[in-house]
Amino acid sequence: MIGELLRVVAVAGRVVVDGRRRLPGRGAWLHPDPDCLAKAERRRAFPRALRATGALDAREVREHVEHTATHHEPGTSPESRGSKEAGRPVMSQP
Repeated sequence: MIGELLRVVAVAGRVVVDGRRRLPGRGAWLHPDPDCLAKAERRRAFPRALRATGALDAREVREHVEHTATHHEPGTSPESRGSKEAGRPVMSQP
């Protein structure tokens, strides 16, 4: 399941994609799905999960998720498979 999640970290006031899962600092995990990203932004989950003060710019993550969604096979999202994780857009990592 973790291979299907996208790791993001806060860097200089922005949320950036950690594709190699090697960037330092506290990370958060997100389904690479536009609906999950929208829910995370609406709930202001990134500053909370990443323990950042103030708002974070998630533009890079949004572009990555939109690009992934347009090149993703239909019916392979966590929601379509009935995953337990489908309702949890962001999980923090210690």
